[in-house]
Amino acid sequence: MIDENKQVNNISQLGEPTEVNQAMKSDSPAQINSNESGSEVTEQVTDATEVSVDTVITKDGVAATEKTEVETAVLADLNQQIESLKGQLEERSTQYMRIAADFENYRKRTSKEKEDLELQVKRNTILELLPVVDNFERARSHLKPQTDGEMTIHKSYQGVYKQLVDCLKRIGVSPMRPEGQQFDPNLHEAVMREPTDEHSEGTVLEELVRGYYIGDRVLRHSMVKVAAPKEDTPPAQEDQSGAADS
Repeated sequence: MIDENKQVNNISQLGEPTEVNQAMKSDSPAQINSNESGSEVTEQVTDATEVSVDTVITKDGVAATEKTEVETAVLADLNQQIESLKGQLEERSTQYMRIAADFENYRKRTSKEKEDLELQVKRNTILELLPVVDNFERARSHLKPQTDGEMTIHKSYQGVYKQLVDCLKRIGVSPMRPEGQQFDPNLHEAVMREPTDEHSEGTVLEELVRGYYIGDRVLRHSMVKVAAPKEDTPPAQEDQSGAADS
C-alpha cells in the first residue's frame, strides 16, 4: 500500500511539472521576444525602405540639378560660339565688300586707262595722217584742171582723198566748222586778226588750217582768222589832212 501511494505521488508530481512546462513554454518570454522582435524588424525594414526611397529621390534631384547646370553651361558655350561666328561672318562680309569695291574701282580705273591709251595711240596715228589730208584739200582748192587728162588725174586723187576722209569718219574723226562762230581758245588758235565793221570782235572769219574732233575731244585745234574792231583815224592824221587841203 505504501508503495502504491508513492508511485501515485510520483506520477502526479511528474505530470504537474509537464503541464507547467508546457504552459510556460507556450507563454515563454522567448516567444514574446521573438514576436516583438519580428514587429521591430518589419518596422525597421519599412523605415529602411522609406529611407532608401528618399535617398533615391534625393539623388535623382541632385542628378537632375547637375544635368540642368551642365545643359545651361553647354547652351551658354554654344551661344558664345554662335556670337563669335556671327562676328567673324560680319567681319568677313565687310572685308569681302571692301575687296569687291576695291576690285570694281581697279577694274574701272584700268578700263579707263586702257581707253585713254587706245585713244592716245589712235590720236597720234591720225595726227600723222592729217597733213596728208591737208595737202589733198590744198590741191583741190588750188588746182584747176583744164584738159580731160588733168580732170582724170584730179578725179583720181580726189577719190583717194574721199576714201581717206571716210576712213577717218568711221573711226570717229570729224572736222570743225568754225566760220561765223565766236572764238573759243579751247577749240581755236588765232593766227590772224582782221579789223572789220561787218562782224563783232572775236568772230571767226576764216579757217586757215582745219581742226578736227575725235569723238567729243579735240584732236587738233583749228587755225583761224579772227575779226577785230576797226581802228578810228587818229586825230593827228585828221589835222594834217585839213592843213594840206587849206
